[in-house]
Amino acid sequence: MSVKLKALLKSPWVFHLSTGSCNNCDIEILDCLTPRFDIERFGMLLASSIRHADVLLVTGSGNRKSMEIVKRLYEQMPKPGLVVAIGECAMSRGMFIHSYNCPVPIDKIIPVDVYIPGCPPKPEAIIAGVVKLIEKLNKRK
Repeated sequence: MSVKLKALLKSPWVFHLSTGSCNNCDIEILDCLTPRFDIERFGMLLASSIRHADVLLVTGSGNRKSMEIVKRLYEQMPKPGLVVAIGECAMSRGMFIHSYNCPVPIDKIIPVDVYIPGCPPKPEAIIAGVVKLIEKLNKRK
């Protein structure tokens, strides 16, 4: 098993990217970092740069301008990198499905490893998605 994969199992660092959301998913992600839910007990830390992150958290429907940024950030992320789509907008464009400015969902732009449904997903659902992500990493080894 590579050193990078061992580090992912113990302490995955996440980078949060909002691609044009209503901020409800963003608030729930920040709620996971508070002492009430304490996602850091799984070793997850919020990274300030994509170049230091292991996991990319994507929220929002993804408009035409943000898609190029999503691609560029995914390419800059160290490999093996994982992508988590949080909320209905990131999964299926939600209420923006018929909008001219949101042509495709996030998984058509970059590969997504874990989907967390909800509008917005509760912190418990986000934590369950994180646990599934760690289980997926355990299967890789």
